[in-house]
Amino acid sequence: MVVPLEMGWRQLLFENWPVDPEVVDAHLPAGLEPDTYDGAAWLSVVPFTNVAVRPKGFPRQLGIRLPELNLRTYVTRDGVPSVYFFSLDAQGVVSVLGARLFQHLPYYYARISLEWADGRVDFRSRRLHPGDRPAGYAARYWPTGEPFAAPEDPFGEFLVERYRFYTQAPDGSIRYSDVDHEPWTLYPAAADVETNTLLEANGFAEPDAEPVYYYSPGVDVAASRSRRQ
Repeated sequence: MVVPLEMGWRQLLFENWPVDPEVVDAHLPAGLEPDTYDGAAWLSVVPFTNVAVRPKGFPRQLGIRLPELNLRTYVTRDGVPSVYFFSLDAQGVVSVLGARLFQHLPYYYARISLEWADGRVDFRSRRLHPGDRPAGYAARYWPTGEPFAAPEDPFGEFLVERYRFYTQAPDGSIRYSDVDHEPWTLYPAAADVETNTLLEANGFAEPDAEPVYYYSPGVDVAASRSRRQ
């Protein structure tokens, strides 16, 4: 990341599966360790939209909207709980190319739509990145219960209260950025998932367990520039 960024993350679904830590470890670069909860590593598919994406300090009205879909897991390095991104699908050719070139993030161009109607989010993504494996995701999701503060719930805290993310650059180096935001508010959630080939596209078998769902209206975020570990 050439400059720090500010943005909002909105209308997020966290679709989470427990998996054997060895399965996740086989997909991680050296130096990162799977973080576990109840003895399991976790894979999460997260559809949402970025809003007001802009260089830090710029007015919100100059920011852009960028729907996104990512596949992530949870890792530690030097005792710091963090997120590792396997892939990030986003709409906008210029944004994707910029993120790949300057942020060293594994972004892929996709056609994405996100609509809110009748208290539910309708999210659809189809990867169109040249030369890469296709990946699709289509789901409707919605909150089903009362909101709660993630830091007050052990599993919610494990999933979302993380303030560093890692990726692997094309040269094999590990990159990281730090993020700053208020604590998350989460809701229990439900989802009707029509299509999900994101796990397969990243080399994972479909988990045996049923996913655990959470919804969040979102947070405002400041992200540091990308640094080499």
